[in-house]
Amino acid sequence: MKHEKYVDLLVTNDYHQYEFTSIGPKGEIPKIIQFTVTEDESIVNLAFGNKKEDGSIDDLTRDNNNDRNKILATVVSVVIVFCKVYPEKWVLFTGSTPERTRLYRMAITLNYEELAIDFEIVGLLKDMDAYIDVPFGKGIDYLGFLVRHKKA
Repeated sequence: MKHEKYVDLLVTNDYHQYEFTSIGPKGEIPKIIQFTVTEDESIVNLAFGNKKEDGSIDDLTRDNNNDRNKILATVVSVVIVFCKVYPEKWVLFTGSTPERTRLYRMAITLNYEELAIDFEIVGLLKDMDAYIDVPFGKGIDYLGFLVRHKKA
């Protein structure tokens, strides 16, 4: 993504957790990006939000620290790193609210040409009692997204 990003990150040895600090008019706000394996070992869940005192993630708070694009660009840069280390993994992400999922869809749409060079990107839809993944398309209200580094 063409946006500025935070580059001062703390990264665990297995590349499953990243921490950085959002800096803006509301002050310094610690953030966490975390990847956890799902029941399907080929898929990891991306969790993101504010770092709480106990080290857990608060993915519901709205900070309004005027650095949304910088934060999103940071998350994308982390996904790129993670996918280079674990190229066989799909990264699953969805917003903690429908508005946040829409924000992620808009960010993918705006940067699709650049992202599609290196990533397979699919959207998740619900069909009866099952979820289906379909190639990403503009203007579709997805429940979530899966991305992985394209195989060479």
